[in-house]
Amino acid sequence: MVKSGYELDEAQLRAIGRLQELGERRRGVYLHGPVGRGKSFLADAFFEVLPAKRKRRVHFHAFFQELHARISARLHERGAVKKAVDELIGRADVLAFDEFHLHDIGDAMLMTRLLEALRASRTMVVATSNYPPDGLLPNPLYHDLFLPGIALVKELMDAVELTGGPDYRLLRGRPRSRFETGAICTTAPETTGDQLWFDFGDLCEKPTSTQDYLELAKRFDDWVITAVPRLETVDREAQQRFANVVDVLVDKDIRLTLVSDHPLHEIVGGNSLDLARTASRLELINTTG
Repeated sequence: MVKSGYELDEAQLRAIGRLQELGERRRGVYLHGPVGRGKSFLADAFFEVLPAKRKRRVHFHAFFQELHARISARLHERGAVKKAVDELIGRADVLAFDEFHLHDIGDAMLMTRLLEALRASRTMVVATSNYPPDGLLPNPLYHDLFLPGIALVKELMDAVELTGGPDYRLLRGRPRSRFETGAICTTAPETTGDQLWFDFGDLCEKPTSTQDYLELAKRFDDWVITAVPRLETVDREAQQRFANVVDVLVDKDIRLTLVSDHPLHEIVGGNSLDLARTASRLELINTTG
């Protein structure tokens, strides 16, 4: 299933055995575990060898941006959500999601509708996530509302846990970002050519969305975020927005400079799974100061 030239650790080998079994049974796969263990790598290899002809692989953020856009375009039509979902799924036999995680209750409700449509169309689903199925939409204020969605996840996919081994993001990959100490005082987004400047408070402590970051990422390939605090000092929503910003910029291969009075390990301290992923991604930076 995996191309030659790669040396797999024991945890990955165990996961591959399970993936091969599920592939033979044509069962969906929910591959989850800590950051940097090779989930996307294994899911890519699994996706490639599936014999289905009509396959689609999408990143979670980008998929929901497109879904929201299609719903908005049909807002005054009856059945707008169903039409948008049907268009995006198309006639795919296999649909693969990378970075499956939910924090927005609106997206969670849409995901339940999407999973219902995937069940009706008998589409095989493959997903990677840092969260086990029962940990999706972790905010206790909303979690119970997604229990029907979690039940559908379990119905459509068998969970495969990938744990153990090193965080390969700390061992491989090229630097994507820069880190500087000494906060710069800015109060609004500013642009210089292809460079975009944001103060952390304006970007993460105000009601911005992942769709906003995706749109801006199309126009600017060099971002600077100033006055970045220790994330444990800000509320959960601001932490999640920062994690989403980093996700989008890394996935789009966009240069990111963080400016802060604090060292990186203090900025991203904490036990949140999303902050753990963010810390792992930001470990790829060049440190200057």
